[in-house]
Amino acid sequence: MDSTTPDRAAPAKAANATDIRSLINTFFTRLGAQDAEGVAALFAEDIDWFVPGPQALPWTGQRTRREQVPAYFRTMWSHFELAHSRAQIDKLLFDGEDAVALGRFSHVARSTGQAFSTPFAMHLTVKNGAITALHLHEDTYAVGKAFGV
Repeated sequence: MDSTTPDRAAPAKAANATDIRSLINTFFTRLGAQDAEGVAALFAEDIDWFVPGPQALPWTGQRTRREQVPAYFRTMWSHFELAHSRAQIDKLLFDGEDAVALGRFSHVARSTGQAFSTPFAMHLTVKNGAITALHLHEDTYAVGKAFGV
């Protein structure tokens, strides 16, 4: 490789990495405060969002627009006994534009009173100062079972 060929394996600039960490930390802070509009403000207009789970649960599935984000959270939160909801983040990993949160969600399903807990991995992608993708990986069987679906 000569000196004019860019190094495609070069790490992201430190300022960009700092901005991404700050944005992801803000995401989780607003999420913990149940600030659906504030969370949505962190997303790009067009998004790649996927939360797996039974179709009977109205918050699962894909979203493609920022304006769908607040409704997602309000819908999901309305199905939980929020006084019993906990999110534990054990690790945040960063690599370029990607962040992965590893942890555990614990909730009580409002419709059944059933408590459940699931480990999770949440993959977020940040481009141009906004979150462009969110993919959640959790025990969808445990979630569905708690809701009786």
